[in-house]
Amino acid sequence: MTEKTLLRPVGLVNSPAFTHVAVVPPGMTTLYVGGQNAVDGEGRLIGGADAEAQTEQVMKNLKTALAAAGATVHDLVSMTIYLAEEVDLAEAYPVAAAGLEGAAPTVQGLRVTSLTVPGALLEVSAIAAVAP
Repeated sequence: MTEKTLLRPVGLVNSPAFTHVAVVPPGMTTLYVGGQNAVDGEGRLIGGADAEAQTEQVMKNLKTALAAAGATVHDLVSMTIYLAEEVDLAEAYPVAAAGLEGAAPTVQGLRVTSLTVPGALLEVSAIAAVAP
């Protein structure tokens, strides 16, 4: 087996947005993407206080990071999303879902009081697996 498997076990909520278990077989390369927030290549915050605009930049940065290692969002097995406590998830979720292009990795969401980049409303770190 050289493909990852994402599972939605019976007895757990069945969501189109995420899976509960990711199985990565031996031989695949694991990629770890550090926290991506809504900054551009110069480190400037994009989107101001707009959660949708920041989410769009975060997803763009995630895709750029994955592409640098030869991966796409379809190679994701896990994402951790840190949301500043003032963010309305209903605003950010549709933008993030569109950025995932139908991929449904495992997801962990955490509310935090603040992030290290002043004004940042969310940050995403991820794990992906690709065949050699």
